[in-house]
Amino acid sequence: MIDNKEPKEVIAIIGGTGKEGKGLAYRWVKAGYHVIIGSRSEAKAQEAVNELKALLSVAGVSDMSIDGKSNQEAVKICGIASLTVPYEFHKTILEELKPFLQGKYLLDVTVPLVPPKVSTVQIPPHGSAAMQAQMILGDGVKIISAFQNISFELLLSDKKIECDVLVCGTDLESRELGLRLVNDADLIGWDAGPLENSIVQEGLTSILIRINKKFGVHSSGLQITGAPRP
Repeated sequence: MIDNKEPKEVIAIIGGTGKEGKGLAYRWVKAGYHVIIGSRSEAKAQEAVNELKALLSVAGVSDMSIDGKSNQEAVKICGIASLTVPYEFHKTILEELKPFLQGKYLLDVTVPLVPPKVSTVQIPPHGSAAMQAQMILGDGVKIISAFQNISFELLLSDKKIECDVLVCGTDLESRELGLRLVNDADLIGWDAGPLENSIVQEGLTSILIRINKKFGVHSSGLQITGAPRP
């Protein structure tokens, strides 16, 4: 029998050796995506791949498509890039990768946290990290903003996650892709509108950090109420 199901896109996770990047990779590999872990150091990228393969094996995933490359090589191969780096490296990495991201989608997970005041909302000069990404990369790249409010502990867990994900994007097509990536990560996503609205979801991260500290927890989140749940 011929399988007419289209293959899923290749996702490059820029800065994928970090905790959030590994969490997203874990979820997307389980969903059948080919994931490339990107890093400034290809050796570190491969270390992360080996760690994820071990976790996926324990979870019973035998058919896993994941490898590690430099950030530049990972972006060259992918159709979708996901940026999961600390805000202090956001601008520099985007400027370095700008030529290789043209014509592609970038899912920006960056939060403009400014230590030591990580529980206080910081608004970047361009409004949000996602809006800064659009300014740097130009109209040739469509930006999706999502996953800022989901902790890596939850992403690396096989339990059902009770937190929802807000998705902003350059246009409706971008947001629809973002919602699909959220759904394939076994989460519920909501179309939160244009990229300008990403200011809110990025800022919520600092508020959730404050709640975590107050109640001694690690993964407070949010859910949308009063609307039919997908």
